[in-house]
Amino acid sequence: MLKMTSIAEIRRRHFVDGESISSLSRDLELSRQTIRKALKKTECPVYKRTNQPLPKVGKFKNQLEEWLNFDAKLPRKQRRTARRLFEGLQIEGYVGSYSPIQKFVKNWKQEQKVNPLSPSKAFVPLAFPAGETCQFDWSQETVNLGGISQVIKVAHFRLAHSRQMFVIAYPRETQEMVFDAHVQAFKFLGGTPKRMVYDNLKTVVDAIFVGKERQFNRRFLTLANHYMFEPVACTPASGWEKGQVENQVGNIREWLFTPTPKFADFAELNAWLAQRCTELAQQRKHPTKDCTIAQSFSEEQLLLTKIVADFDGYIEKSARVSNTCLVTVDYNSYSVPAEWATRYVSVRISATHIRMIADHQEIACHARVFGREKLVCNPWHYLPILEVKPGALRHGIPFQEWDLPVYIKVVRDSILKQEKGDRAFVNLLLMAREIGEQGLEVLEVACDLTLQTGCVNASIVQNEMRRLTEATRPKNLDASQLATPKLTLPPVADCSRYDELRRFNNVH
Repeated sequence: MLKMTSIAEIRRRHFVDGESISSLSRDLELSRQTIRKALKKTECPVYKRTNQPLPKVGKFKNQLEEWLNFDAKLPRKQRRTARRLFEGLQIEGYVGSYSPIQKFVKNWKQEQKVNPLSPSKAFVPLAFPAGETCQFDWSQETVNLGGISQVIKVAHFRLAHSRQMFVIAYPRETQEMVFDAHVQAFKFLGGTPKRMVYDNLKTVVDAIFVGKERQFNRRFLTLANHYMFEPVACTPASGWEKGQVENQVGNIREWLFTPTPKFADFAELNAWLAQRCTELAQQRKHPTKDCTIAQSFSEEQLLLTKIVADFDGYIEKSARVSNTCLVTVDYNSYSVPAEWATRYVSVRISATHIRMIADHQEIACHARVFGREKLVCNPWHYLPILEVKPGALRHGIPFQEWDLPVYIKVVRDSILKQEKGDRAFVNLLLMAREIGEQGLEVLEVACDLTLQTGCVNASIVQNEMRRLTEATRPKNLDASQLATPKLTLPPVADCSRYDELRRFNNVH
């Protein structure tokens, strides 16, 4: 194809310099016909590319278009690829190669994109009443936590009227994370809207029916009933129905996660995210009002439903306690009191804690950890075992990792070197347990007092603990401060009884 610069050179050399067509053809290695075309036009010639016919696709064209039109109404992840369509046509009797099918599908999709009359490409401007609608979505971001780069999930909330946003990060998108995100968002917003708009999340929607009908998750409906909002699920593959929060995802990624932020843990990250949401609302102007987002939100906040109590956002399952007094949750193990070993308990899993329930009472509670093969133990849960097996004190994992106060550690190390030291120190722990919540503090003070004597012995520590916990004795009375009783009837000296006794003794 001739370039514009080549046409200009041919015309100049022929019309200005008088060079012949044959000379130009030899020098430029172009045919004389091409030279003549260049001399007749001042613009670069346009070559139209014609699509080659696809004879073998011919009778299957209608079937292929029908399939493509049907797939176009489905969510993107459910649409068939050109390869799958090709395999389907082979079943219908198509004997041609894959390339014509691939070319046909590509051309069909391009024609759909350039159709200017398609109503799916046009939108209606929307306006939402104050306090009515909040939109929700998840995004995936990258952060550096504790020096390790990792992918996290970020929950996005957006009040549709004021444009006030709230974002909070989690390790994953499980249902308990969804619950906790709502609790934290409603605390931040100071109330709840009348409607919450979602994608068809598995943690929210159990089944999709015709139109807007949905079967919502029962546990999620409990959350909605608690905060008294109406859950609304979008039409599949119709992200424009919650376009504000969809746009927010891209903006937040640019504003807050570029470049990659660095924090010690999720708590520090989420505190920063909440602060930035407040700052951004104060800095950015509302798109349809002559005020900032923060000013619009202060007006909308008055119309939100007030929160009476926080929702206890947990999911519950039954689990069997192992003979090592552990329950496994998400590949990590948590301890329970020894008396529940090999029995079944109810496990309540929230975003931040793992709680064990038995006989309608909470028997254990641990801060939740993430990862794999991690062990979270409370040494007090294993204390009844030490009564029978005191030797387990030295090598038991719960006791090796027990972060005891310094004075207790020094006394423990000294007692364990003595004869029957295991049993002696176990008795001290049992005594501390009997005291109650302040037992460990009492043991620490008793160990400190024992170390001051210079003689470390379990008996001395026990005596100190008894002295620290014994009931308070009544104060001694000061006789000088008491009123002296007065004698109203003075005694009379009478020796007659003494004489009678003497007389009685003499007779006998």
